Amino acid sequence: MDFEKIIEKIKDIISNEVGERKVLNKDVAKALGITPENLSILKKRNKIPFKEIALFCAKRKISINWLLFDQSIDSIATETEKFSQIRYFKDINASAGGGAINFNENYEILYIDKKILNKNLDAINVIGDSMEPTLKDGNIIFIDRNDKNIINGGIFVISTNAGVFVKRINLKSTGEIEIISDNKIYPKEIVSPNEINIIGKVIGKLEI
Repeated sequence: MDFEKIIEKIKDIISNEVGERKVLNKDVAKALGITPENLSILKKRNKIPFKEIALFCAKRKISINWLLFDQSIDSIATETEKFSQIRYFKDINASAGGGAINFNENYEILYIDKKILNKNLDAINVIGDSMEPTLKDGNIIFIDRNDKNIINGGIFVISTNAGVFVKRINLKSTGEIEIISDNKIYPKEIVSPNEINIIGKVIGKLEI
């Protein structure tokens, strides 16, 4: 893959967002969330920042396979075993109440080459400030629903009688579960295992 060609494609995409203004390498760097200096180094080494490009495409609902390999969505769909899928539930929010979470309908599928991401994930929105500065209002979080192991802690999407939340989880030696907000203005909660349903572990985020 030629990173120069990929950069030119990214510029074409950005140009549709900024109008008539000429798109420069610094605009590409900003869109990818890296510094212009880092972009220059990657360009010289022809080293492709796959994670940043994947997030760039996910944010704009663009096929990363088209950007990297000139593959159409139709060709991807016929060979789905080669691709991981991210199911994006744009109508589901975490961190605020809202009742049950439905992972069976109203989602969009984003395809990611398994060379970049070798697992299927779900994605939902974050609302509120209870997990700042780690997660901000408006972030999209990526959830591994196959990982519900809280022994070593981490950030998980959970559901309780109060609704759906994204919180840091700590399993206490007593067997009780500590629910922690990274924003220290919110108090910790301690619940018993039967009061909480672990939906999955948060393994990444996208800032909008």
